[in-house]
Amino acid sequence: MYAVIETGGKQYRVAPGQTVRVERLPVEAGGEVTFDRVLLVADGEAVRVGTPYLEGGRVTGRVRAQGRHRKITVIKFKRRKGYKRTRGHRQHYTEVEITGIEA
Repeated sequence: MYAVIETGGKQYRVAPGQTVRVERLPVEAGGEVTFDRVLLVADGEAVRVGTPYLEGGRVTGRVRAQGRHRKITVIKFKRRKGYKRTRGHRQHYTEVEITGIEA
């Protein structure tokens, strides 16, 4: 059984027991989180697709950690002009362990 959920402007394919890193959520570590924007639920041969979301579809999970990804370097450069700018940032994430899928 798996589901496709939408959170933080991105879509994730999740299954029970799987750990996924999503955009930062305002939930402390150890807390419960519910994703109600479920796009698809598949259980063997039975596939249910929402338009755009499934009615009554829910994916629950437990927050394992809050953290930051590796640093990403962004460089702007124009050749022969003496122009170069370097910036970087670290994106925040929430690590969620999927505990259940309801259709």
